[in-house]
Amino acid sequence: MSTDTSNLVSANTRLIDLEHLGTSEIIASCLFENPMGSTLIDPGPASTIKILQKKLDEHGVQISDLTSILLTHIHLDHAGATGKLVQLNPNIKVYVHERGALHMINPERLVRSATRLYGTHMDRLWGSFLSVPPENIQTLSGGETLKLSGRIIEVAYTPGHASHHVSYLDTESGVAFVGDTCGIRISNLPYVLPATPPPDINLELWKDSLSKISKWRPVRLFLTHFGPADGVLDQITKLWDALQERTNAVRQSLQTEGTDSERSKEYVRQIASDLRHHLSEDEAKRFEVGSGVHMGWAGLARYLRKSDNLE
Repeated sequence: MSTDTSNLVSANTRLIDLEHLGTSEIIASCLFENPMGSTLIDPGPASTIKILQKKLDEHGVQISDLTSILLTHIHLDHAGATGKLVQLNPNIKVYVHERGALHMINPERLVRSATRLYGTHMDRLWGSFLSVPPENIQTLSGGETLKLSGRIIEVAYTPGHASHHVSYLDTESGVAFVGDTCGIRISNLPYVLPATPPPDINLELWKDSLSKISKWRPVRLFLTHFGPADGVLDQITKLWDALQERTNAVRQSLQTEGTDSERSKEYVRQIASDLRHHLSEDEAKRFEVGSGVHMGWAGLARYLRKSDNLE
Protein backbone atom coordinates (compact mmCIF):
# COMPACT_ATOMS: atom_id res chain seq x y z
CA MET A 1 0.00 0.00 0.00
CA SER A 2 1.09 3.55 -0.69
CA THR A 3 2.53 5.77 2.06
CA ASP A 4 1.56 8.88 0.07
CA THR A 5 -0.92 10.95 2.11
CA SER A 6 -2.25 12.98 -0.82
CA ASN A 7 -5.89 12.39 -1.72
CA LEU A 8 -6.65 10.80 1.63
CA VAL A 9 -10.32 11.14 2.57
CA SER A 10 -9.71 9.52 5.96
CA ALA A 11 -7.30 6.89 7.27
CA ASN A 12 -6.69 4.26 4.56
CA THR A 13 -9.44 5.80 2.41
CA ARG A 14 -8.24 7.38 -0.80
CA LEU A 15 -9.89 9.52 -3.46
CA ILE A 16 -9.19 8.44 -7.04
CA ASP A 17 -9.74 11.10 -9.70
CA LEU A 18 -10.79 9.21 -12.82
CA GLU A 19 -10.00 12.20 -15.05
CA HIS A 20 -13.05 11.65 -17.21
CA LEU A 21 -12.57 12.96 -20.76
CA GLY A 22 -9.11 14.11 -19.70
CA THR A 23 -10.54 16.55 -17.13
CA SER A 24 -9.85 16.44 -13.41
CA GLU A 25 -12.51 16.74 -10.70
CA ILE A 26 -15.39 15.33 -12.74
CA ILE A 27 -15.81 11.73 -11.52
CA ALA A 28 -14.36 10.38 -8.28
CA SER A 29 -13.97 6.82 -7.14
CA CYS A 30 -12.91 5.91 -3.63
CA LEU A 31 -10.58 3.17 -2.40
CA PHE A 32 -10.65 1.48 0.99
CA GLU A 33 -7.08 0.22 1.35
CA ASN A 34 -6.51 -2.97 3.30
CA PRO A 35 -3.73 -5.59 3.09
CA MET A 36 -6.36 -8.35 3.33
CA GLY A 37 -8.38 -7.00 0.42
CA SER A 38 -9.34 -3.55 -0.83
CA THR A 39 -12.75 -2.12 -1.73
CA LEU A 40 -13.78 0.37 -4.42
CA ILE A 41 -16.82 2.60 -4.13
CA ASP A 42 -18.27 3.55 -7.54
CA PRO A 43 -15.44 2.51 -9.91
CA GLY A 44 -16.69 4.89 -12.61
CA PRO A 45 -17.28 4.34 -16.32
CA ALA A 46 -15.50 1.72 -18.40
CA SER A 47 -13.98 4.53 -20.48
CA THR A 48 -11.75 5.50 -17.53
CA ILE A 49 -10.64 2.01 -16.50
CA LYS A 50 -7.04 2.56 -17.69
CA ILE A 51 -6.81 5.66 -15.50
CA LEU A 52 -8.28 3.68 -12.61
CA GLN A 53 -5.70 0.92 -13.04
CA LYS A 54 -2.90 3.48 -13.22
CA LYS A 55 -4.05 5.25 -10.04
CA LEU A 56 -4.48 1.97 -8.18
CA ASP A 57 -0.97 0.92 -9.21
CA GLU A 58 0.42 4.24 -7.93
CA HIS A 59 -1.01 3.35 -4.53
CA GLY A 60 0.37 -0.17 -4.59
CA VAL A 61 -2.98 -1.82 -5.30
CA GLN A 62 -3.68 -4.21 -8.15
CA ILE A 63 -7.09 -5.21 -9.46
CA SER A 64 -6.28 -8.68 -8.11
CA ASP A 65 -6.18 -7.09 -4.62
CA LEU A 66 -9.79 -5.95 -4.83
CA THR A 67 -12.30 -8.05 -2.91
CA SER A 68 -15.42 -5.90 -3.24
CA ILE A 69 -17.09 -3.06 -5.11
CA LEU A 70 -19.77 -0.92 -3.48
CA LEU A 71 -22.13 0.74 -5.96
CA THR A 72 -24.22 3.70 -4.86
CA HIS A 73 -26.28 3.20 -8.05
CA ILE A 74 -25.93 1.77 -11.53
CA HIS A 75 -25.69 4.86 -13.74
CA LEU A 76 -22.86 4.53 -16.26
CA ASP A 77 -20.65 7.21 -14.68
CA HIS A 78 -20.72 5.30 -11.39
CA ALA A 79 -20.92 1.61 -12.26
CA GLY A 80 -19.88 1.16 -15.88
CA ALA A 81 -16.42 -0.29 -15.16
CA THR A 82 -17.74 -2.94 -12.77
CA GLY A 83 -18.18 -5.77 -15.27
CA LYS A 84 -14.70 -5.30 -16.69
CA LEU A 85 -13.17 -5.32 -13.20
CA VAL A 86 -14.99 -8.55 -12.35
CA GLN A 87 -13.83 -10.03 -15.65
CA LEU A 88 -10.24 -9.21 -14.63
CA ASN A 89 -10.77 -10.45 -11.07
CA PRO A 90 -13.63 -12.97 -10.73
CA ASN A 91 -13.30 -12.95 -6.93
CA ILE A 92 -14.76 -9.45 -6.58
CA LYS A 93 -18.13 -9.21 -4.86
CA VAL A 94 -20.37 -6.42 -6.14
CA TYR A 95 -22.76 -4.81 -3.65
CA VAL A 96 -25.75 -3.10 -5.31
CA HIS A 97 -29.36 -2.31 -4.48
CA GLU A 98 -31.77 -5.07 -5.41
CA ARG A 99 -33.51 -2.79 -7.94
CA GLY A 100 -30.24 -2.40 -9.84
CA ALA A 101 -28.90 -5.94 -9.56
CA LEU A 102 -30.67 -7.37 -12.62
CA HIS A 103 -29.34 -4.52 -14.75
CA MET A 104 -25.80 -5.34 -13.68
CA ILE A 105 -26.35 -8.99 -14.61
CA ASN A 106 -28.02 -8.09 -17.91
CA PRO A 107 -27.25 -4.46 -18.84
CA GLU A 108 -28.89 -4.58 -22.28
CA ARG A 109 -31.89 -2.45 -21.32
CA LEU A 110 -29.73 0.03 -19.40
CA VAL A 111 -27.32 0.41 -22.31
CA ARG A 112 -30.17 0.77 -24.81
CA SER A 113 -31.73 3.54 -22.72
CA ALA A 114 -28.40 5.36 -22.38
CA THR A 115 -27.75 5.04 -26.10
CA ARG A 116 -30.99 6.91 -26.80
CA LEU A 117 -29.59 9.78 -24.74
CA TYR A 118 -25.96 9.79 -25.89
CA GLY A 119 -26.15 8.28 -29.38
CA THR A 120 -22.81 8.00 -31.15
CA HIS A 121 -21.00 9.48 -28.13
CA MET A 122 -21.69 6.41 -25.96
CA ASP A 123 -18.33 4.70 -26.41
CA ARG A 124 -16.28 7.88 -26.03
CA LEU A 125 -18.13 8.90 -22.89
CA TRP A 126 -18.70 5.60 -21.12
CA GLY A 127 -17.04 2.66 -22.87
CA SER A 128 -18.52 -0.84 -22.82
CA PHE A 129 -20.81 -1.82 -19.94
CA LEU A 130 -20.06 -5.52 -19.38
CA SER A 131 -22.36 -7.83 -17.46
CA VAL A 132 -21.57 -9.10 -13.96
CA PRO A 133 -22.11 -12.82 -13.28
CA PRO A 134 -24.97 -13.44 -10.82
CA GLU A 135 -22.64 -15.24 -8.41
CA ASN A 136 -20.64 -12.03 -7.95
CA ILE A 137 -23.70 -9.96 -6.97
CA GLN A 138 -24.62 -9.18 -3.37
CA THR A 139 -28.00 -7.43 -3.26
CA LEU A 140 -28.86 -4.70 -0.78
CA SER A 141 -32.18 -3.27 0.33
CA GLY A 142 -30.95 -0.77 2.93
CA GLY A 143 -30.38 -1.27 6.63
CA GLU A 144 -27.51 -3.74 6.24
CA THR A 145 -24.23 -3.61 8.13
CA LEU A 146 -21.26 -4.78 6.08
CA LYS A 147 -17.81 -5.79 7.27
CA LEU A 148 -15.40 -5.00 4.43
CA SER A 149 -11.71 -4.11 4.18
CA GLY A 150 -11.29 -3.94 7.94
CA ARG A 151 -14.19 -1.61 8.61
CA ILE A 152 -17.89 -1.60 9.40
CA ILE A 153 -20.14 -0.04 6.77
CA GLU A 154 -23.79 0.89 7.30
CA VAL A 155 -26.11 0.91 4.28
CA ALA A 156 -29.12 3.17 3.73
CA TYR A 157 -31.60 3.09 0.87
CA THR A 158 -31.52 6.65 -0.51
CA PRO A 159 -33.73 7.05 -3.62
CA GLY A 160 -34.71 10.37 -5.14
CA HIS A 161 -31.97 10.71 -7.73
CA ALA A 162 -32.39 7.06 -8.70
CA SER A 163 -34.77 4.34 -7.50
CA HIS A 164 -31.82 1.98 -6.95
CA HIS A 165 -29.62 4.39 -4.98
CA VAL A 166 -27.96 3.47 -1.68
CA SER A 167 -25.49 5.35 0.51
CA TYR A 168 -22.75 4.01 2.77
CA LEU A 169 -21.41 5.18 6.14
CA ASP A 170 -17.92 4.21 7.26
CA THR A 171 -18.67 4.04 10.98
CA GLU A 172 -15.06 4.49 12.10
CA SER A 173 -14.23 7.62 10.09
CA GLY A 174 -17.75 9.05 9.99
CA VAL A 175 -17.53 9.62 6.23
CA ALA A 176 -20.76 9.03 4.28
CA PHE A 177 -20.45 7.98 0.63
CA VAL A 178 -23.59 9.40 -0.91
CA GLY A 179 -23.20 9.07 -4.69
CA ASP A 180 -25.47 11.74 -6.22
CA THR A 181 -27.96 12.05 -3.36
CA CYS A 182 -26.30 15.15 -1.88
CA GLY A 183 -25.63 16.85 -5.18
CA ILE A 184 -22.58 18.09 -7.03
CA ARG A 185 -19.96 20.24 -5.36
CA ILE A 186 -16.41 20.63 -6.64
CA SER A 187 -13.37 21.43 -4.48
CA ASN A 188 -15.60 22.50 -1.58
CA LEU A 189 -16.69 25.53 -3.61
CA PRO A 190 -19.77 27.27 -2.16
CA TYR A 191 -22.07 26.08 -4.93
CA VAL A 192 -24.23 22.96 -4.96
CA LEU A 193 -26.02 21.67 -8.04
CA PRO A 194 -28.52 18.77 -8.06
CA ALA A 195 -28.24 16.02 -10.68
CA THR A 196 -31.75 15.33 -11.97
CA PRO A 197 -31.63 13.01 -15.00
CA PRO A 198 -34.66 10.91 -16.00
CA PRO A 199 -36.38 8.61 -15.24
CA ASP A 200 -36.41 8.25 -11.44
CA ILE A 201 -36.43 11.77 -9.96
CA ASN A 202 -38.75 11.93 -6.95
CA LEU A 203 -38.52 14.86 -4.54
CA GLU A 204 -40.56 13.27 -1.75
CA LEU A 205 -38.27 10.25 -1.66
CA TRP A 206 -35.22 12.48 -2.04
CA LYS A 207 -36.20 14.51 1.02
CA ASP A 208 -36.55 11.32 3.07
CA SER A 209 -33.13 10.17 1.85
CA LEU A 210 -31.50 13.41 2.94
CA SER A 211 -33.09 12.92 6.35
CA LYS A 212 -31.60 9.42 6.60
CA ILE A 213 -28.13 10.73 5.78
CA SER A 214 -28.49 13.58 8.30
CA LYS A 215 -29.46 11.11 11.03
CA TRP A 216 -26.12 9.36 10.53
CA ARG A 217 -24.46 12.63 11.64
CA PRO A 218 -21.54 12.12 9.25
CA VAL A 219 -18.47 14.28 9.75
CA ARG A 220 -17.93 14.51 5.99
CA LEU A 221 -19.63 13.53 2.75
CA PHE A 222 -17.99 11.92 -0.25
CA LEU A 223 -19.58 12.93 -3.55
CA THR A 224 -18.93 11.13 -6.81
CA HIS A 225 -19.01 14.60 -8.38
CA PHE A 226 -16.64 15.47 -6.79
CA GLY A 227 -14.83 14.22 -3.71
CA PRO A 228 -15.02 15.19 -0.02
CA ALA A 229 -17.54 17.84 1.01
CA ASP A 230 -17.22 19.42 4.42
CA GLY A 231 -19.97 21.26 6.24
CA VAL A 232 -22.46 18.41 5.98
CA LEU A 233 -25.63 20.17 7.13
CA ASP A 234 -24.87 23.18 4.97
CA GLN A 235 -24.33 20.90 1.98
CA ILE A 236 -27.63 19.12 2.51
CA THR A 237 -29.52 22.39 3.02
CA LYS A 238 -28.02 23.92 -0.12
CA LEU A 239 -28.85 20.80 -2.12
CA TRP A 240 -32.49 20.81 -1.01
CA ASP A 241 -32.82 24.55 -1.69
CA ALA A 242 -31.32 24.06 -5.15
CA LEU A 243 -33.71 21.19 -5.86
CA GLN A 244 -36.68 23.36 -4.92
CA GLU A 245 -35.41 26.23 -7.05
CA ARG A 246 -34.77 24.03 -10.10
CA THR A 247 -38.12 22.28 -9.73
CA ASN A 248 -39.95 25.61 -9.63
CA ALA A 249 -38.06 26.74 -12.75
CA VAL A 250 -39.12 23.61 -14.62
CA ARG A 251 -42.70 23.92 -13.37
CA GLN A 252 -42.85 27.47 -14.72
CA SER A 253 -41.39 26.38 -18.04
CA LEU A 254 -44.06 23.69 -18.41
CA GLN A 255 -46.70 26.39 -18.03
CA THR A 256 -45.27 28.49 -20.87
CA GLU A 257 -45.54 28.09 -24.62
CA GLY A 258 -42.86 26.12 -26.41
CA THR A 259 -41.52 22.66 -27.11
CA ASP A 260 -39.69 20.52 -24.59
CA SER A 261 -36.49 21.07 -26.55
CA GLU A 262 -36.89 24.83 -26.26
CA ARG A 263 -37.73 24.58 -22.56
CA SER A 264 -34.69 22.39 -21.90
CA LYS A 265 -32.34 24.75 -23.75
CA GLU A 266 -33.63 27.69 -21.73
CA TYR A 267 -33.14 25.72 -18.50
CA VAL A 268 -29.54 24.94 -19.44
CA ARG A 269 -28.97 28.61 -20.36
CA GLN A 270 -30.27 29.74 -16.96
CA ILE A 271 -28.01 27.34 -15.08
CA ALA A 272 -25.00 28.31 -17.21
CA SER A 273 -25.63 31.96 -16.38
CA ASP A 274 -26.04 31.24 -12.66
CA LEU A 275 -22.86 29.16 -12.55
CA ARG A 276 -20.86 31.97 -14.13
CA HIS A 277 -22.37 34.48 -11.73
CA HIS A 278 -20.93 32.53 -8.78
CA LEU A 279 -17.87 30.79 -10.23
CA SER A 280 -14.97 31.23 -12.61
CA GLU A 281 -15.34 30.04 -16.20
CA ASP A 282 -13.18 26.95 -15.54
CA GLU A 283 -15.13 26.06 -12.40
CA ALA A 284 -18.45 26.55 -14.20
CA LYS A 285 -17.40 24.23 -17.03
CA ARG A 286 -16.45 21.50 -14.53
CA PHE A 287 -19.91 21.73 -12.99
CA GLU A 288 -21.58 21.56 -16.39
CA VAL A 289 -19.63 18.48 -17.46
CA GLY A 290 -19.95 16.72 -14.11
CA SER A 291 -23.65 17.38 -13.61
CA GLY A 292 -25.09 16.31 -16.94
CA VAL A 293 -27.03 19.58 -16.76
CA HIS A 294 -28.43 19.06 -20.25
CA MET A 295 -30.55 16.19 -18.85
CA GLY A 296 -31.67 18.06 -15.74
CA TRP A 297 -34.83 19.57 -17.21
CA ALA A 298 -36.10 16.25 -18.56
CA GLY A 299 -35.81 14.47 -15.20
CA LEU A 300 -37.68 17.16 -13.29
CA ALA A 301 -40.26 17.59 -16.05
CA ARG A 302 -41.05 13.88 -15.96
CA TYR A 303 -41.46 14.03 -12.18
CA LEU A 304 -43.74 17.08 -12.35
CA ARG A 305 -45.90 15.69 -15.13
CA LYS A 306 -46.59 12.67 -12.92
CA SER A 307 -46.97 14.45 -9.58
CA ASP A 308 -48.69 17.68 -10.72
CA ASN A 309 -50.54 16.29 -13.75
CA LEU A 310 -48.84 18.93 -15.89
CA GLU A 311 -48.80 18.68 -19.66
